[in-house]
Amino acid sequence: MHLSENEGIEGKTFVVTGGLGFVGSALCLELARRGARQVRAFDLRSTSQYLDHLHKHQIHCIQGDVTQKTDVEKALRGADCVFHLASFGMSGKEMLQFGRVDEVNINGTCHVLDACLDLGVQRLVYVSTYNVVFGGKEIVNGNESLPYFPIDDHVDPYARSKSIAEQLVLKANGRPLKKKNGKCLYTCSIRPAAIYGPGEERHLPRIVSLAKLGLLPFRFGDSSVKTDWIYVDNLVLALILASMGLLDDIPEKERRLIAAGQPYFVSDGSPVNSFEFLRPLLRGLDYDMPNASLPVPQALLLGKLFWGIYTMLYPWLNRWWLPQPLILPAEVYKVGVTHYFSFLKAKEELGYVPLVTPREGMAATISYWQERKRKMLDGPTIYTWLFCVIGMSTLFCAAYLPDIGPVPFFRAITLFFYRSMWIVRMVFLVAAALHVGEAIYAWYLANRVDPDNSRGWFWQTFALGIFSLRFLLKRARKQA
Repeated sequence: MHLSENEGIEGKTFVVTGGLGFVGSALCLELARRGARQVRAFDLRSTSQYLDHLHKHQIHCIQGDVTQKTDVEKALRGADCVFHLASFGMSGKEMLQFGRVDEVNINGTCHVLDACLDLGVQRLVYVSTYNVVFGGKEIVNGNESLPYFPIDDHVDPYARSKSIAEQLVLKANGRPLKKKNGKCLYTCSIRPAAIYGPGEERHLPRIVSLAKLGLLPFRFGDSSVKTDWIYVDNLVLALILASMGLLDDIPEKERRLIAAGQPYFVSDGSPVNSFEFLRPLLRGLDYDMPNASLPVPQALLLGKLFWGIYTMLYPWLNRWWLPQPLILPAEVYKVGVTHYFSFLKAKEELGYVPLVTPREGMAATISYWQERKRKMLDGPTIYTWLFCVIGMSTLFCAAYLPDIGPVPFFRAITLFFYRSMWIVRMVFLVAAALHVGEAIYAWYLANRVDPDNSRGWFWQTFALGIFSLRFLLKRARKQA
């Protein structure tokens, strides 16, 4: 396909569902840069870290829910092309909310299709996933000829719902629009690899958070396992090229739409072990990489354990205080079983070639996270927290509480080390005084080197003492 870079974009109106997300916002901005008449970011959220940037570039933000047909129709009215990115349940706690996953990914997609047909939208590009054909069985250099993974064999509702939705989208290709003007709806599907880049919201924040807390003790699977990744700018390019592949008003194409009814795998084209891919990022943030390896069968057992625990906690899955599960079965397959695909079809039919290399993409991602870390409250691992909090609590109970419950046991432990109650009380008082003094010093130092987090530094140092203060001192030395 040989078209100008703005073919089918200039003077057109676009709707991006999920437009306030990481990929959606990048796509909106690129469409505006290429001369779109109007770009609408349709999203359930009213706030986003990208909102100000979108407004600055005259992106029209519409709050609404893809599960509500009236909201979808309002957003799509008058559009020339729709990019359907909105989804739910990709990772973490969301994966266990079966009802919401189907409601958004299947019902929402049906509403988008119906609105396109009712309102005369001719082009629909659907963002799918590798998981429509992958379900835990190794795939080496796969392509679009692979059959869909059996619906009932998927281990998570997200992959199953995305598979159903993609098939609905592709089967809708060529359906006549209800305005009876001889025009049809043309659809295609883009299946991206794992997405990364500055500001990515789903995978990297969770990985970095676990690494910071020391909760990445294991690699999953063999070191030879390889998977695909795709940088956000490369994915945006693929989506735009896909929309061009649905144009039916170019004379030299003789109305033969290249992308109509077709799925396309897209990636950076450099399969790599996920842990090795993330190594430069974690090293750049001074976090440890896991050294031990956990075989996939054992990792699956761990994933199923967390699945069972979080299933019992279903009523509280949306609560802020419930952390993300360490790992779930579908995530074990994603990082522990080889599955990568060729983007040859996208290259030959759409003209897709990655513009950003993995080295360049990771360098930009590392720079973003290093800057983000400088603005965040840093601290020790979860094991240090447990040591300090449990240790101080045990000393207090042993020194001052009456012999009730576990207190006699705590007192016996402390007397084994300190020999007398007088020494136990003195140790606690001295430790508490040091914690208070270090917390006050952290407050004053933080007001100079990290004022936005001064309160956090005070309370963290109050709880952890020198184990927290040393991170603040390290930051102060870097700024000196």
